[in-house]
Amino acid sequence: MSFESSHAIRVADISKCYAIYARPSDRLRQMGASALQRVTGRKAKEFYEPFWALHGVSLDVRRGECVAIIGRNGSGKSTLLQIITGTVAPSGGVVEVNGRVAALLELGSGFNPEFTGLENVYLNASLLGMRRDEVDSKLDDILAFADIGDFINQPVKTYSSGMVVRLAFAVQAQINPEVLIVDEALAVGDARFQAKCFARLRELRERGTSILLVTHSTEQVVTHCDRAVLLDRGVKLADGLPRPVVNQYLDLLYGRTAAQVTQGENSASECSIAMLPELLESFDSDFLRRSEALFASRSLYNPYEHRWGDQRAEIMDFVLFTGDRAYPTIVQARSMVTCYVRYRFLVEVIRPIFGMTLKTKEGLTVYGTNSEMADMEKVFVSDPREGVIVFRFDMNCSPGDYFISLGIASRDASGDVVPHDRRYDAIHVCVERRGEFLGVTDLQAELKVL
Repeated sequence: MSFESSHAIRVADISKCYAIYARPSDRLRQMGASALQRVTGRKAKEFYEPFWALHGVSLDVRRGECVAIIGRNGSGKSTLLQIITGTVAPSGGVVEVNGRVAALLELGSGFNPEFTGLENVYLNASLLGMRRDEVDSKLDDILAFADIGDFINQPVKTYSSGMVVRLAFAVQAQINPEVLIVDEALAVGDARFQAKCFARLRELRERGTSILLVTHSTEQVVTHCDRAVLLDRGVKLADGLPRPVVNQYLDLLYGRTAAQVTQGENSASECSIAMLPELLESFDSDFLRRSEALFASRSLYNPYEHRWGDQRAEIMDFVLFTGDRAYPTIVQARSMVTCYVRYRFLVEVIRPIFGMTLKTKEGLTVYGTNSEMADMEKVFVSDPREGVIVFRFDMNCSPGDYFISLGIASRDASGDVVPHDRRYDAIHVCVERRGEFLGVTDLQAELKVL
């Protein structure tokens, strides 16, 4: 396999098989059978079940590229990273890595819990190939980045998981590796530490470091990564731009196949509904009375929305106002936006959750809320079967294109959220400048000289 100078990692047709034993005695019997096979040359009986964690996975990572590895639990993400770092041997295929590799595969991997944090800095750095004088020159930067104070002189066994990952990341990131591999470690840190870590990742990328990131945060993937690779059951399903690969991952995670449900007995005309606001009534008096779904025919609808859920509920229609204008082509920054959303339940849903999210075109979440977070009066059963929910907010954003996502969900017996109809990036809103400020959102800060 040829290695191009523009590539930091090349993985070709990697597979990994683990032997799963039903009983400890089977392991001993397998050792005897393998020894007999080497002597006789005849294939011996196998006392284990093969489990293929990876099947023929190939991957190239260019220099300075940030690639996310995503997938459901058990899809082979961590196994692939362990093979790339050399801590696990593949059953087949070839891996080539060009340059020094730093990896955060497990919290505190390479740390001795009996040593102090400072002693572990030198130990971990030496394992990464750094000389003591190199560590000495970078020690202040490492300690400042970790920011764990006097705990640096305490045994690591007394650290919280957050402190361990802070120190581990500080060491790994300060050695300026050619390849940095991070497996869910940043999920442990608090928001401030995560922001500092991602700023450091940007610096490393600008210097040419290639980054492999395993995370379940789809927003991190869209915001920080150049590409995403989707694994499922050890097989690579997709490799490409982050947003479409993330959408495919969400399809796997939540399922896009419609559940076999039946229409409720109550029709829209038979529902007991509250009077619609005068503005909406005058614009579309049949907004809630019609049976057809007009969502996709409305102005501002984004035909590239991503929709999924078990279809126990349906988001059917929407009207968006600024002032008395419906479906405005341009929304002035700082304007009040009111969005009426018509929904329908196809089966009884206990304690439905209604939500919305506003994102930039790059996928950064500007704002999101739902009926649980807003502490609305809880709707315990989806009755009536059809209705309208209203989202009203100030569009205090910088000029640009934004997308509104809508969703209906509920919680199952274990408390996990079950999506019924989620329409991601379904409504496109273009915001026009009003006033000058930096950033994404206008906090309308007051400046005063005393």
